[in-house]
Amino acid sequence: MQRLNDRWMRLLGVPILALLGQGMMYGYTNVPYPNDWRIPLFFVLGTIVVWETNRIGILLSRRQFPELAQTWKRVLLQLVWFVIFSTLIRIAQTVVYQLVGLWHDKDTFAFKAYFFNALVSVVGTVQIAAVFEGIYLYERWKVSYTEAQELKKASLQSQLDTLKSHINPHFLFNNLNSLSALIDSDARQAERFLDEFSSVYRYLLQQQNRNLCPLADELTFIDAYFYLLKTRYGEGISLQKDIAPDYEDHLISPLTLQMLFEQIISQNIIDAGSPLLIQLYARDQMVYVESNRQPKAVAGDTGQPGLQNIIAKYRLLSQVAVLVQQNEHIVRVGIPLIAPTPVPPSLHST
Repeated sequence: MQRLNDRWMRLLGVPILALLGQGMMYGYTNVPYPNDWRIPLFFVLGTIVVWETNRIGILLSRRQFPELAQTWKRVLLQLVWFVIFSTLIRIAQTVVYQLVGLWHDKDTFAFKAYFFNALVSVVGTVQIAAVFEGIYLYERWKVSYTEAQELKKASLQSQLDTLKSHINPHFLFNNLNSLSALIDSDARQAERFLDEFSSVYRYLLQQQNRNLCPLADELTFIDAYFYLLKTRYGEGISLQKDIAPDYEDHLISPLTLQMLFEQIISQNIIDAGSPLLIQLYARDQMVYVESNRQPKAVAGDTGQPGLQNIIAKYRLLSQVAVLVQQNEHIVRVGIPLIAPTPVPPSLHST
């Protein structure tokens, strides 16, 4: 929550406004201004109490409704708070004035004095709070704009990392080599390999302008991508999937799963005698990519920049953090799934 930067308002602004409000009240009620030093002192103290109390309301409203989209709720809470507490404090203050002889009026509960004392307090607080709310809105807008730019940067970087990993000569050579071997040994499987190879690149090109996509799209892509891996590594690698259909319409950042698969491949030994098992499953609004650890003596591309980009991107997309867990046996990365926006009933019938 943003701090309320009102130091100078508390030191100078409140006392000055208190003295101005006091003069206005006596002028409005036509009551002679007594030559008593306690008058300005009590009024300043009362105004300080009002501001400090309403300051709590401002901070509370920001804590409860901090976002730009919640502005009207935040402002409404502030207004209700100001009216209630400013009025109660000023009524109590005016009663004290009567009791100690600072307000010389025959009618102890003269409506005019109570009304104007409360009115000046509420209106003055609203005007000051409006300035602070405007500053708060501007700061929140700057944060939102910065986050949007960072999200765009993270999205472009993750796309670049993925594309770089697939247009590099090693990726092309390995897959073309696999295709060449299949053409000689199994023409039908070679045809399927070529289809899956094309699907991988087609999907990569389609994700250039998307921040989110359905998990079902990612799973279809992963099937094609893993087919290439399986063809190349054979019994050295396997995949287990456990994704309930209810999760398939949830949203995920495109190419996230592929980047995690790429990291696993680059960091671990893949051997038929000690297969690398990748598990893909969904639990509690998270999709997990987990594998057994078989670290290479000298790992190639660790994939850490890609993982860091994923973490940064999800920090902006979701309040739920990316989960990274590992020990000497396994490594597990959990990606938050974003619930789809419900479609209004009226649109189902169109």
